This record gives sequence, C-alpha cells and structure tokens, in this order.
Amino acid sequence: MARTALVAGSTGLIGSQLVDLLLADGYYNKVIALSRKSLPVSHTRLQNVLVDIHSLDKLSTLKADDVFCCLGTTMKQAGSKEAFKRVDYEYPLQLAKSLKSTGAKKFLLVSALGADKSSRIFYNKVKGIVEEGIGNLAYDSYHIFRPSLLIGPRKEARAGEDAAKIFYSFFGFLIPKKYKGIESAKVARAMMTEAKSDKVGLQIYESVALQEY
Repeated sequence: MARTALVAGSTGLIGSQLVDLLLADGYYNKVIALSRKSLPVSHTRLQNVLVDIHSLDKLSTLKADDVFCCLGTTMKQAGSKEAFKRVDYEYPLQLAKSLKSTGAKKFLLVSALGADKSSRIFYNKVKGIVEEGIGNLAYDSYHIFRPSLLIGPRKEARAGEDAAKIFYSFFGFLIPKKYKGIESAKVARAMMTEAKSDKVGLQIYESVALQEY
C-alpha cells in the first residue's frame, strides 16, 4: 500500500537526518518535506513544499499518512517566551490539526527530556503542554520522543553544546544514562523505526531508550 510521510522542520538537526533516512529506506512512496527554503537535496520520491511557518494552519491541501514533527527552537534563538511558545507549541499544534483533518493517522513528535505541563521550568512546561494538546486530537497512533541534549552536525555553533561534548568525553561515565547527551541520528532512526511499527495509541520514548537506536 502506498504511504506518504510528511516532515516538518526538515532543515533542522533531526529533521534533515530524518528526511535522508526516509528517502534511503524506501518504506514511503512519497516524502513531503516542509521548509522555508529549498532543500539542498533532490529525489524522485521527495516533494519539497515551501511554506510560511506562520501559516501552518493552512496546509489543508496536503495529505500524509504519517506526520513527523521536528519543529523546535531554543529560548535564546526565539528571543522571548512568546516567540518560543509560537514555535514549540502553536506551530506543532496547528500542523497536527491540519494534517489530521486531511486523513493523517500517525503523528510523531520530537519533544524533550523533562517535558511536563506542570513544570515550573518554562521550556519543559511548553513541551508538556504541546504533548497534551496534540494528544487531545486523538490520532490513531501518537509517538512522543523525549531526547536529552542533542549532539550532531548543527549548522549554527552552540557554545553550550561544544562544552558538553568536551565534558562528556572526559566525564561521561559519571552521568546517569538518562541525562547523557544523545546523537541526533539516533532520534531520527528511532522515529523512522517506530513509524513503521504497528503500535497504536500513545507511545513515549525517553532519552535513555532512544540511546539504543
């Protein structure tokens, strides 16, 4: 049966690696990658859709079986709590609503370690709220991935991540596995693997489990 995947956040750390994996795997007949600028890759099964991230609620013309949401930013990049909430809460929820209305059955969300709608930490609270909001849409299959600090080939330099890499190289054995930094490629592989599974309902993958992919 022909299947279509849609990846939002396709130029980000996890999203870009996920698109490559999906195209190389062949499970999906079509891979729709949403981005603001054209992707530096072409493939017979790839449909690169240029979209204004502020209008994700207008994606009613797109159809996909499985939706991969890799949207996300940092407080520093966003510049304010309001801007952060737009990217990490409003946009993913709009995406989920739009694709659900056109028949999507499976939604896979990149969240974060510590996501909790009751958290006093703003970042974790927003992640928890968006998890719940998308859950209320009642997708047949809803997968939440909660990685710790992501390590991978980012396009922009992050001093904190570079420092973490050095720290892990010397003292990684002292850090509980739950909190260890995780390679972004492992998260991408986990998303593709679980998307091909027959699991239904809510599925949550904590960082410690993602380390095994």
